Amino acid sequence: MNTKKDKLVIFDTTLRDGEQSPGASMTKDEKVRIARMLERMRVDVIEAGFAIASQGDFEAVQAVAEAVKDSTVCSLARAVGPDIIRAGEALQKANAPRIHTFIATSPIHMKYKLQMEPEQVFAQAVDAVKRARQFTDDVEFSLEDGSRSEPEFMYRIIEAVINAGAGTINIPDTVGYGEPGEYGAMFKRVIENVPNSDRAIFSTHCHNDLGLAVANSLSAVMNGVRQVECTINGLGERAGNASLEEIVMAVRTRQDLYPVETGIDATHIVPTSRLVSSITGFPVQPNKAIVGANAFAHESGIHQDGILKHRETYEIMRAQDVGWGHNRLVLGKHSGRAAVKARYEELGINFDDAGEFSLVFQRFKDLADKKHEIFDEDLQSLVTGSETPVEHYQLEDLEVRSKSGSLPQAQLRLLIDGESHRAEAYGSGPVDATFKAIESVAESGADLKLYSVNAVTQGTDSQGSVTVRLELDGRLVNGVGADIDILVASALAYLDALNLLASDGGKRKGV
Repeated sequence: MNTKKDKLVIFDTTLRDGEQSPGASMTKDEKVRIARMLERMRVDVIEAGFAIASQGDFEAVQAVAEAVKDSTVCSLARAVGPDIIRAGEALQKANAPRIHTFIATSPIHMKYKLQMEPEQVFAQAVDAVKRARQFTDDVEFSLEDGSRSEPEFMYRIIEAVINAGAGTINIPDTVGYGEPGEYGAMFKRVIENVPNSDRAIFSTHCHNDLGLAVANSLSAVMNGVRQVECTINGLGERAGNASLEEIVMAVRTRQDLYPVETGIDATHIVPTSRLVSSITGFPVQPNKAIVGANAFAHESGIHQDGILKHRETYEIMRAQDVGWGHNRLVLGKHSGRAAVKARYEELGINFDDAGEFSLVFQRFKDLADKKHEIFDEDLQSLVTGSETPVEHYQLEDLEVRSKSGSLPQAQLRLLIDGESHRAEAYGSGPVDATFKAIESVAESGADLKLYSVNAVTQGTDSQGSVTVRLELDGRLVNGVGADIDILVASALAYLDALNLLASDGGKRKGV
C-alpha cells in the first residue's frame, strides 16, 4: 500500500495580514526578525507585506527578500499594473520570489466595492497574472471573498488565470462566513469542475469571525487543498486568521486522518509565538491551543495522576515538540556579552551594529541586577522598543504615591529633545496619574486606545510588559515597555508610543 503523503505548503502571512490587526504595526527590522524565525521554522512561503501600500511596506518586503534565503518571499498586489510592478521591484533580490495578486469575485464585492461588471473583473484578473509572470514564474491568484462567489464564475476565472500562468489558486473565506462542511465541499467542486485544476495548487485563507478559521482550513485540506495561509498566534484583521501552530500540529498529531504532511520544524513554534507577541504587544491568552501558558498545564488531581502514570492519558502532544521546556534560563548578572549575543542568535535575533547590541546588553545588565534569573522572554522584551528611530521623549525619574482613600499622585521628570521637564498629576489610579503627568508636558493630543499588562515570566520578580496603543490623526501605534516596576514599565510604554508618533512608525487606518 502506498503511504506517501502530499506536501502541505505552509504560507505564513503574519507580516502582511497579521500586521493589519489594528495597532499591530511592525518596523522593517522587526519584520526581518520574525521572517528569520519563520525561515528557521521552515515555513514554505513568507508573505512579507503589501509593497505598494506605503514606502515603509515596500522597504520591509525588500529587506525580508534580501534576508531570507530558504523560504519563498511573497508580496501582495491588487490586480492592477502599478501594484504588480511595485511588488516585482521589492522582490528583485529574493532567492525565490512570489507575487500574490487578487481581485474580488463575489457579486456583493463586484457591485458595491469594485463597481465593475463580472467580465471586467475576469479580464483584469487574467491581465494581472500575465503582468506578474513578467517578474516571476511563481504567481498566486486569489479570488477575494471567494466563499461568497458564484460557482460558475469562479470556475471560468480560475481556468483562465491558470492558463495565464498562475501556479497557486487561493479561494479565501475573506469575511469568516464559511462553515467547514460547506467550505470544504466548495473546493471539491472547484477542483472537479475546472478542467486544468491539476496544473495548480489550491490554497485556503480563512478568517476567524465565527471561530472556524482552523476548522475551515482543515476541511479544505481534506478536499484537495495543498496550501494553507495562516499566521502566528492567529494574528490578523478583526478576529484574526487561521493559526499556524494549530494547523501544523493538527496535521502532525492526526496523521491517521490527514493525507498531508508539512516540513515545519515545530520546536520553533513557541519561541516564534513569543517573538510575535512581544513585537506586536498582543498577548497570547493562557488557554490558547499549543502556545498558551496553560496549554500543557494540568491542575486537576485526576489529570495529574493520569499524566504521572502515562503522559498520553491527557496529552496528545509533547510540550517539547512545539518548543516548550527547552529554553529555561540560563543567563544572569555574571554573563558576558558573548554569551548574551549567542543566546540572541539562537532566538533568531541579530543586531545590525555594535551600538544596537550595546544598548540591549546594558538593559540586560540593569535587569540582571534586579532579578536572579533571565529567561528568553526577558531577552525578547529587552529588544522590543530598542529600534524607535529617535527618542524625543525619555524618562528621567518617576515617583508615584498611592494611599487608600486618597487620589494617587505621580511626579516625574522627562527629557524632551534633551531638555528636562518636571510634571505632576493626580489620577483615578497610579497609572492614570502617570499618563496624565506625561501628557501635561508632552501635550500630544493622542487618544489612549489600549492599555495591557502582562508578566513576562513567572514569579513575583517578573518583569511587567506593558503595551500602550495611542491614536492621533488616524495613526495607530503600539508602545511597549518592560520593567520590574509596573509603573515604570507603563511610563516607558507610553513614551515609546509617543516616540513612534513623533516618527514615521505609525500605521494609518485602512492600510
